[in-house]
Amino acid sequence: MATVKINQMGVDDLPWRIQYDANRCTMCGKCVAVCSFNAIEVGVEKRLIDRKVNEKSKTKTVPVIKQVVSHKEQCVGCGMCQRVCENDAIKPVKNNTDRYGMKYRSSTGESLKRGGRLNLQTEGRTLDKIKVGRISQMTDPALDAQRHTFDILAPFGRVLPPEKLPLELKDGNLEFTKSIPPNRWIYPIMIGDMSIGALSWRMWEALAIATAYLNEKHGIPIRMCSGEGGLPARLLKSRYLKYMILQIASGHFGWNRIIDTMPEMQEDPAGIIIKIGQGAKPGDGGLLMAEKVAAHIQEIRGVPKSDLLSPPNHQGLYSIEESVQKMFLSLNSAFKFKVPVAIKVSASVTSTAVYNNLLRDPYNIVGGFFIDGIAGGTGAAHEISLNHTGHPITSSLRDCYLAAIHQGKQGQIPLWAGGGVGAMGNIAADAFKLISLGANGVFVGRLLLQIAGCIGNDLGKCNACNTGKCPTGIATQNELLVKRLDIDEVAENLVKYFLAADQELKKLMAPVGNSTLPVGRSDNLITVDKHVANRLQIQYSC
Repeated sequence: MATVKINQMGVDDLPWRIQYDANRCTMCGKCVAVCSFNAIEVGVEKRLIDRKVNEKSKTKTVPVIKQVVSHKEQCVGCGMCQRVCENDAIKPVKNNTDRYGMKYRSSTGESLKRGGRLNLQTEGRTLDKIKVGRISQMTDPALDAQRHTFDILAPFGRVLPPEKLPLELKDGNLEFTKSIPPNRWIYPIMIGDMSIGALSWRMWEALAIATAYLNEKHGIPIRMCSGEGGLPARLLKSRYLKYMILQIASGHFGWNRIIDTMPEMQEDPAGIIIKIGQGAKPGDGGLLMAEKVAAHIQEIRGVPKSDLLSPPNHQGLYSIEESVQKMFLSLNSAFKFKVPVAIKVSASVTSTAVYNNLLRDPYNIVGGFFIDGIAGGTGAAHEISLNHTGHPITSSLRDCYLAAIHQGKQGQIPLWAGGGVGAMGNIAADAFKLISLGANGVFVGRLLLQIAGCIGNDLGKCNACNTGKCPTGIATQNELLVKRLDIDEVAENLVKYFLAADQELKKLMAPVGNSTLPVGRSDNLITVDKHVANRLQIQYSC
């Protein structure tokens, strides 16, 4: 009898097990061909065909599909094998008693990395416990969502209070005596920062096409953030740059190319975001695995093919005050003080302190405060960070807004919230609730990938964005896998979704009697959860 190797990884240790019915299988090979993780392979099995007691039983060897048991080539539950199988002979099944995390750490001595979001489902979503409870009726008539004109715009840039506006009356006309901070009035739903590198070039291009189409054909001023890592020179030199918000993070990837291209830019970008932190891994830097650093990524970022790790903080910024001055001296001056500059931070108990300090900025150049909650993130991160660090976006946003009210400076530095926005498929509802709690707008990422065909979820399905083996061609640079994504179809689906979201946002604004965004109108909201009501200072209802 062979020795039982109890310390080796077994199929029962894996998070997903392949359920296979050999009687239905025709051995066409489609499932093996489509599996980008090499988690299944063709093998053989001995089958008993005639059992005899005193004689040798008859067997035959038949080809079958077998699951690979490996640290690096395990099934992630994407279900692509099931999709291509015409006979329903194979599918992944979740193993609720897996020990993969423990086995991986003890076998490799490495921290487990993962794409997607957390797998721990220990809390419900706060936004789902909140409803729009104030309906304008006889005393304050509601609006007609189909016929009324709505002004759905949010500021991106510093908003000066009336008493600080440098206005002077000359010959009966108000004139500015000096320049004011740059500001852009844009749509309150922004395409969040997902870089060329984290996404395939096809997915990123589909987002850019949808952004331009919504602006130019439908008049919806949606903006898209580039993410860390720069942009193609062709886009930097085009007139479509005005729809892009450039991001600079602690790794400064891609900024040499941006600086070199400045003399040839036809348009200014819509804005700049300095990323201090993100919701998926607060207090940690960005991470792009070597498997995804393709030739065009190396060219844009000016790097070799290796793991690209951003420092946990900007090496030249050591305090809030210094950060403000550096923004003033560098990025504002680089674009001749015509482009708003904002910062993005991870939601945490310190977010309010940072925001309070920025509100006291004497230069009036901080153009926005982007807060990213714990439920955000689509790229690579260590599992320990994904599951155990961060802060939910709802209370972090609310704390910042109430802190601004305490100073009498609400609205002066626009608040933008993200991190799990639209997680249940409806971005309009989440956006309206967060705006009523104090946000000027929201930014969204993962929902757009799901619209494009992402098959991952928060229950451990797929979530292999970091591996470069994305089976849908969304988060990979593998040329064969990228071809699975249809750019035009994805762009069309994204456009249609935003048109629907725009209609639904009006359907929520109209009943409460608002033709403009109800920023901070928490009286619109109710909750059946007493703890949520007390924490967010909204009405409790039962």
